[in-house]
Amino acid sequence: MEQNMKQNIPGQNGNTKQQLTAQTRKLRGISGSTLKLIAVITMIIDHVAAGVLIRYLFRNGIHDLDINNMSAVNQWMDQNAALFSTYNAMRLIGRIAFPIYCFLLVQGFEYTHNRLKYAARLLMFAVISEIPFDLLFKGQILEFGYQNVFFTLFFGLAVMMGLRWVEENLGGRLFTPLLNLIVIAAGMAAAQLAKTDYAAIGVLCIVVTYLFRKKKLWQIVSGCIVFSWELTAPLAYIPIAFYNGKRGWKLKYFFYLVYPVHLFLLYLICMGLGIDSYPAM
Repeated sequence: MEQNMKQNIPGQNGNTKQQLTAQTRKLRGISGSTLKLIAVITMIIDHVAAGVLIRYLFRNGIHDLDINNMSAVNQWMDQNAALFSTYNAMRLIGRIAFPIYCFLLVQGFEYTHNRLKYAARLLMFAVISEIPFDLLFKGQILEFGYQNVFFTLFFGLAVMMGLRWVEENLGGRLFTPLLNLIVIAAGMAAAQLAKTDYAAIGVLCIVVTYLFRKKKLWQIVSGCIVFSWELTAPLAYIPIAFYNGKRGWKLKYFFYLVYPVHLFLLYLICMGLGIDSYPAM
């Protein structure tokens, strides 16, 4: 009897130890909500620089500098070095956000119960976000020369849906690779024609993240390659590498709403500071 009791004590049984070890490993790492929080924070840092600090640089005459007049350039830099350096540092930090959003979009596509509703939700928030986006970065209620990143994510999701349809209905046929290329090219062209944030290359980055979704190491390597045109963007794959597959906090609509809300608040700050008439980005 004593022997049987010892066998039932947690930690005494080999199988129990293995189960506890496996559970502990699952709890380690970074959840999806933590990744979203990192993306949100770095995005806001980027937008403070691109929407607020840049207006101060324009107010201080950066646009009027003559690069051939080094004396004037050096004098301007002496007066604005701290602001200029802060602006550039914040933009570099902000490059981390988009690769994480691409990764999370692929995860959302893989695990959502209804992909059409997911696409509709992205499109709805793209439309909702456009006015605050245009106000902050263009100083207009609506401006169609440059659209917000939700549209890029929507086109990326549409491409993934197209690729999945081809895989499920026409997979293995001789012309399947050609169809996949057509789907990808169409999505990239749509984003480019719509002039969305990151445009065609943004959709390409989403597609690469999707194609390597089942091989984490190759997903990270390929992601670093396609984002190599932005100096600090590959740093996003450090937290992505620690993603543990867990959802985390259930704050889905917070992460959707934070985008248009923070854009509008930053524009109100610009108005309050009296710099809203200067250009941004």
